[in-house]
Amino acid sequence: MKKILLSLAMFVTLGTMSAFADTAEVNPRVISSFKNDFSGAKEAAWYTGTDYFKVAFTFNGNHVYAFYNSDGELLGITRYISSLDLPMNLQRELKKKYSEYWISDLFELANDNGTGYYITLENADTKIILNASANSDWKNYSKVNKN
Repeated sequence: MKKILLSLAMFVTLGTMSAFADTAEVNPRVISSFKNDFSGAKEAAWYTGTDYFKVAFTFNGNHVYAFYNSDGELLGITRYISSLDLPMNLQRELKKKYSEYWISDLFELANDNGTGYYITLENADTKIILNASANSDWKNYSKVNKN
């Protein structure tokens, strides 16, 4: 399951979706699952990956991304959020330990394992990606020196 989380996180942060697909190219089981999971979704745009389908859509006023396998199983849901939408413990830790960085990317990932968060922080010299769950502290996911 960690591989799926990692893959979903990387697809969202790096934008590595390979090809746009209209619904005619998407497995009918996937479309049916999506319609059942997100009735009332608007502006759905489908993309295909190697082993999954991604749909970007609007749901309850939020821009959301859902990932499905070819059997129509929902793998996870992501959405970009504001730092104010983070749990208070994660907000506090960011302010305390990472005040010299700015946030360049932040999204929430929800799946069968719960809800997690990925944040990209940068300063002039360094780019850091951290991840956390609602009940944990931030963990270093990757760190890159810009120079």
